[in-house]
Amino acid sequence: MKKAVLLINLGTPDSPSTSDVRKYLTQFLNDPRVIDISAAGRFMLVNGIIVPFRSPKSAKLYQQIWSSDGSPLIIHTKNLAEKVQRTLGNDYIVDWAMRYQNPSIKSVLNRLREQKPSEIIFVPLYPQYASSSTGSTAELILKELSKWEVIPTIKIINKFYDNPHYINAVVKSAEGFDLNAYDHILFSYHGLPERQIKKASAHYGNNSCHFGKCCDAITENNQYCYRANCMETTRQLVKKLNIPEGKYTSTFQSRLDDAWLKPYSDKVIEDLAKLGAKKLLVFSPAFVADCLETIHEIGTEYNEIFKEHGGESVTLVRSLNDSDVWVDAIKNIIA
Repeated sequence: MKKAVLLINLGTPDSPSTSDVRKYLTQFLNDPRVIDISAAGRFMLVNGIIVPFRSPKSAKLYQQIWSSDGSPLIIHTKNLAEKVQRTLGNDYIVDWAMRYQNPSIKSVLNRLREQKPSEIIFVPLYPQYASSSTGSTAELILKELSKWEVIPTIKIINKFYDNPHYINAVVKSAEGFDLNAYDHILFSYHGLPERQIKKASAHYGNNSCHFGKCCDAITENNQYCYRANCMETTRQLVKKLNIPEGKYTSTFQSRLDDAWLKPYSDKVIEDLAKLGAKKLLVFSPAFVADCLETIHEIGTEYNEIFKEHGGESVTLVRSLNDSDVWVDAIKNIIA
């Protein structure tokens, strides 16, 4: 009897066409955990404003990062699953899925059910917990499994930001970079609305979230706080990489409005350029696979902002993708 492992990433359009990008954004942004406002407000905002205006623009950006083999996120996740399968051997069935679009969690679970695993270990590939990513994925997993007559033993690994194997994998990705050659180092995480952080805090009966010193250590009150998880990730990486205080900043990217987690990555990069910084190095520890947010937003857009204000170059440290050290980390995270 075999155990199954299902690696799950966020998702990507089926192609960089405007119609496929529209389908992806429609499914993604209509998730009530992603845009957590009233159903009527979300419907009007997403389907009446965001999707119609954003789809053509996003399609052009996807076209820039698309390869003959498809989306980078698809390629890296597929390769990762194949390598993890070889590493774990015949006692395991390893598969992969996307929370939004294809291959869907439903379709892959149906495929796994036919193989009758004794246990299914779900690994949402988001190091830091957030309701809009890990929580949404877990909700869909449980919804699909609730339809099964026989539900096997299940385990959902809902965060691994502090797992030493994950931390070591990120540290390993920095090999080849002389950290002393950069004026400043950014740890850029995907942003979230501040209201979602407050809701997570309120879940534990803790209403003292001030987006500051309350994230200086992990406690029972903030163990599932996305911001606290991010700050702890940075603390562990800085310690391992021997980066001195004052030479690094934790920032948040990809915001939709000004009520998201601060400081904003693009604004910090602009300010550093104005202060005379010439070379920046950027880690993206919330992304385990390179995608639009790393390749274009950091690698292209932030470079343009930095140069526009006097800087010379922004260098992106590649995500873990399907590297051997990441495969080994997944093996240990599962164990």
